[in-house]
Parts: sequence; structure tokens; C-alpha cells
Amino acid sequence: MNGLEQFGQDPWWIIAIKVLLVFVVCVVLTLFNIWWERKVVARMQHRIGPNRHGPFGLLQSLADGVKLALKEDLTPEKADKIVFITAPILATVPAFVTFSVIPFGPEVNFFGVQTPLQLTDMPVAVLFVMAIASIGIYGIVLGGWASGSTYSLLGGLRSSAQMISYEVSMGLALVTVFLMAGSLSTSQIVEAQKDWWFGALLLPSFLIYCISMVGETNRAPFDLPEAEGELVGGFHTEYSSLKFALFFLAEYINMATVCALATTLFLGGWRAPFGLGTVWAGANEGYWPVLWFFLKMFFFIWVFIWLRGTLPRLRYDQFMSLGWKVLLPASLAWIVIVAVIKMSAIQGEFSPNWILFGFGLVVTVVVVLGFLNRLPEKEPQVTEAPGGYPTPALPQGGAVRGAAQPLVFGPSAVEPTRSGVRILPSPEDALPEEAK
Repeated sequence: MNGLEQFGQDPWWIIAIKVLLVFVVCVVLTLFNIWWERKVVARMQHRIGPNRHGPFGLLQSLADGVKLALKEDLTPEKADKIVFITAPILATVPAFVTFSVIPFGPEVNFFGVQTPLQLTDMPVAVLFVMAIASIGIYGIVLGGWASGSTYSLLGGLRSSAQMISYEVSMGLALVTVFLMAGSLSTSQIVEAQKDWWFGALLLPSFLIYCISMVGETNRAPFDLPEAEGELVGGFHTEYSSLKFALFFLAEYINMATVCALATTLFLGGWRAPFGLGTVWAGANEGYWPVLWFFLKMFFFIWVFIWLRGTLPRLRYDQFMSLGWKVLLPASLAWIVIVAVIKMSAIQGEFSPNWILFGFGLVVTVVVVLGFLNRLPEKEPQVTEAPGGYPTPALPQGGAVRGAAQPLVFGPSAVEPTRSGVRILPSPEDALPEEAK
């Protein structure tokens, strides 16, 4: 059987095993990603990172989970207790559900039953992922509102505005994938990438999706709902113990979900990379595709970690301007271009692949140049406001980088006395002007 007909035919015990495996994969991925993030960022900062619990410190994440579970569970006095408890569940459950339509591999022999390495699929699987993922926003908003804290409320509102804004550009980036694949089914989208990955054919969509998935998951440099300098801890400031752990779990599972979706929609899914399937016939058969899938997904997760260890946090107005004034118009323009090329190829009976590849490079360069032109060429000079405090102008060429300048003390010294301090003349002051 091919296509959607191969789903829904499994015995109940095969479905139960698949559900259990999806749950275990999500939990283990979370534990591994936390350890990997701490290890990679530590290396970037010339530190060692976790190295005590288990080999290479692999059990550090498990130890942190046990520590969270044993912490005292506090509930604020003014919190809406029912909503306060329900919010972390609303944020976590959709994160697990979205993995149900991700294809990990082709049809294999699984305990004597021929079944695809995917829990289920449907004609609108990608829309299902987007719809379920949007439910997680309710958990964040309600968690911030039910805490009874101003900081938590502001963090929840900021997070909801951010996630909704970037879900728009993310959804528009996927429209071109649907046009090229002719389907919204995840398994059929992977099948449509047998010859060309959509990441190459639809380069602007790929880049827009990658930027949007970082913003949609509230990860650095777009982790504005958790800006410690403004909102303490964001929407989960008042949470502790297992309820905080659920929010933490939802964030990392969502990160794995968007990476798995990027692999499925743009990098050929479970298919072997770099044309390996053309020289090795068994590269796309059996359980080998599971390895290719996770290698691609870990590449995206590494990019998440790399961004966190490299880039500073954006200002909120810059971040929202990027989503609404750059990514959104670029997505709409690119959809029109892809639709016109696709329709022309159908009517003219020619392959649109190289044309899309060329147009994609041009659109990408134009968007990048347009974004760079929006940046200020030099730092504005700060002047003293009327009636305000004097502020020194910034140095020429921007902030000073490198080691700090050595301290140079003035020609006088200060001697403490009973009534205060007395300024002593410097030995240089006693010298004649010629000697100085």
C-alpha cells in the first residue's frame, strides 16, 4: 500500500507500541537536548559543562528533573488555582500530540507487521500540527494571567503576541511547500522530495521558516517573554516544582517538534542526505532512514543552541518589526512567484526546479539586503536632554571592544581626616613647569 491507505490498518497493540515510543522519544530527546545545550554553550564559553552525573554528564538532566520534582510546590495566594494548575498541562500535552504525524522512516517490518514508521497521517497533517501547536499558547497566556502577578501577566501577553505573529509568517512559509508537493500530508511531502529537497527549491520559504520557528518557540535571541531584566522570569515566574518542569518540558519538546517539521518539509524527511541513496540502494530502506532523520533534526537543534550562545537578545520593537514588516511581505511575494512558476510549468509541460532555485536565490538576496538597509549605519550620538542628566556621547565607531583601558589616577591624592577628606597635592605639583 502507498499513500494514506497504509495508515489505520495496524493492530491495536502496534498502535499502542507506537504511542509509547513517541512519548519515550520526546522525553529522551528533552533530556538529551538539555545536556547537549549546556555542553555546547559551555564549550563556546571555554567551560567544561556537566561532567559529574553519569558518563560525560549525560545524567545531569535527569538529576535536575528529580530535583524539580522534590522541590516545594508553591501556589500564590491570589492565584486562580484551577487555571494555575491547568495551564502547564495545556502547554505540555499539545507538544506531545504534534509528534504523532511526523514520519521517522518508510514502511518496515515491525514485530512481524508491515507498518510505516509513523504513528498516523491525514490529508491535512501539517495544518493539524499548526492547529495543535497554537493550543499551547493558551497554556502560556493562562499561566501568566492565573498567577496574579504583574510580571507574569506581561510575560504571558508578550509571549502570546510573539507566538501569534510568528505563526503567521511560519504558516505562509509552508504554503509554497503545499504548492510544490500538491498535498498537506507529511508522508506525501517527503515522497515529493525524492529528487529535490524543498529547502533548495524554496530557499526563501526555508529561511523564513527557520527564523519563524526560533521566534515561535521563544528561544534566544527571541526569548523576550523571559527577559530577566524586565519581567523576572516571564509567564512562569510564580511556578515551581513539577508545574514549572512541565513548562520547561513543553519548551524543549516544541523545539524538537519544529526541528522535526523543518526536516520533514524542507530537508527530505527521512531520506538519505547528499545523494547517498543513488550510490547505496539500501540507504532509504529498513531502519537506516531513522538515523538520517535524527541527524538532520539534531542539526537544527544545534543551530538553536548556536544562536543562544552567540547572539544577544533583540529589542521587542525590532523583533515585531522583523516579523510583520520583513518576513510577512517577503512570504506573500514569494507565494505569488511560486504559484506563477508552478502554473506556467504545468501549462508549458516543463520542470520548474531550476527556475525556482534561481528565483529563490534572487529573492533571498533582495530580502537580506533590504533588512540590512534598515539597520542604522552608525550609533546615534546621545546629547543632554533639557533639565536632564548629562550623558557622554558614544565613542566614534561604536562601543569599544577588547580589554578595558588601564586606570589612570589624577595628580592628587585623598587623605581621610576626622572631619572628612583632605586633598593632598601631588609631588608633580611641586615641580617647576619645565620639569613637568
